[in-house]
Amino acid sequence: MATQPTIAISHLGCEKNRIDTEHILGLLVQAGYQVDSNEELADYVIVNTCSFIEAAREESVRTLVELADAKKKIVITGCMAQHFQEQLLDELPEAVAVVGTGDYHKIVDVIKRVEQGERVKEVSAEPTYIADETVPRYRTTSEGVAYLRVAEGCDYRCAFCIIPHLRGNQRSRTIESIVTEAQQLAEQGVQEIILISQITTNYGLDLYGEPKLAELLRALGKVDIPWIRMHYAYPTGLTPKVIAAMQDTPNVLPYLDLPLQHSHPDVLRAMNRPWQGRVNDQIIETLKTAIPDAVLRTTFIVGFPGETEEHFEHLREFVQRHEFDHVGVFTFSPEEGTPAYKLPNQLPQGIMDARRDALMEIQQPISLKQNQKSIAQAVDVLIEQQNPQTGELIGRSSRFAPEVDGLIYIEGDARLGSMVKVQITDADVYDLYGYVLE
Repeated sequence: MATQPTIAISHLGCEKNRIDTEHILGLLVQAGYQVDSNEELADYVIVNTCSFIEAAREESVRTLVELADAKKKIVITGCMAQHFQEQLLDELPEAVAVVGTGDYHKIVDVIKRVEQGERVKEVSAEPTYIADETVPRYRTTSEGVAYLRVAEGCDYRCAFCIIPHLRGNQRSRTIESIVTEAQQLAEQGVQEIILISQITTNYGLDLYGEPKLAELLRALGKVDIPWIRMHYAYPTGLTPKVIAAMQDTPNVLPYLDLPLQHSHPDVLRAMNRPWQGRVNDQIIETLKTAIPDAVLRTTFIVGFPGETEEHFEHLREFVQRHEFDHVGVFTFSPEEGTPAYKLPNQLPQGIMDARRDALMEIQQPISLKQNQKSIAQAVDVLIEQQNPQTGELIGRSSRFAPEVDGLIYIEGDARLGSMVKVQITDADVYDLYGYVLE
């Protein structure tokens, strides 16, 4: 009997992509394939690509070219496979298959077909698939953390965003399915679940006819997981009902990732944002009043076509006024296939870079001030890493989401994946420092 080929996976992009990678791994292992992290020894390398903005595409292309130069047989999955399927097959003879964002669950069948000599293109034009708790999954995060996808796809059509084109319209999982997966993760010792989708506040709209985030949060409150964190909450979806569910559910963290993108109504209208700027100030103030210990994170795009000095000044004042805990700033990236790609008054990269730097300069002292509030406090910290040289522990408090926010550097002893009390002694712009309380 022929031996099964060995497969390596190279993961690029966001945590939504990461969950796809974890399901691909789970399905391959279940089917008896050897999955190896060493690309050099593998018969096939699956590259789960990102195509969100130009920089992400460049990283994906670099990875593919390096593997092609090493004469590897490449299976390309993810957003770039969805976006550029024909070009990838034309330009990379080493690509033995391209698999779209709604087709990764067919990976075992794809490998079998490739093994029989077929060059496979498995890309649904309109992705409709979403994995549930029955699909095997091999987690790639640190042992205490797991991402949990509540929905996939997006019904909004923001002018700059290619995601609906790549991921399809929103499709939500049932509350029962999500709770069952959360219970499975709790049994594996997970301490923190991060709820993700393109727009978490719209969760359930397609399935139940109205958003059901409040009901989902209350149901997850019954699962034995210390931290439930929400990502990608559109401000308009943070209704009194959702805020009440956050207040009433102790394990739902008062952490909100609000992808605001801009503050000026004209720019938001040009971006085709769903609420177009009328309510940003009001909603943020409402949130801060209702949840006084709320940790607010947001992202902004500077340099959207037509953004004037006056528009940018509005954004600067907005950032100064609201004192967000964490801010990410991106320069506009023109994506072919989106309305913003053809808009007039595109800004030079130099101006966009200068605006990004100016905004970060305003935010840094604010981030420092917010971090310094933790000094002299004893906080719960999830221990995730240990420096092998120094023995120093590295973890996060509930104020910090993985990958995007800061870390806490800790003296003392604790088990990886455990949650311990840490006395905070110092802070800088991004990180905190402290020691384990016995």
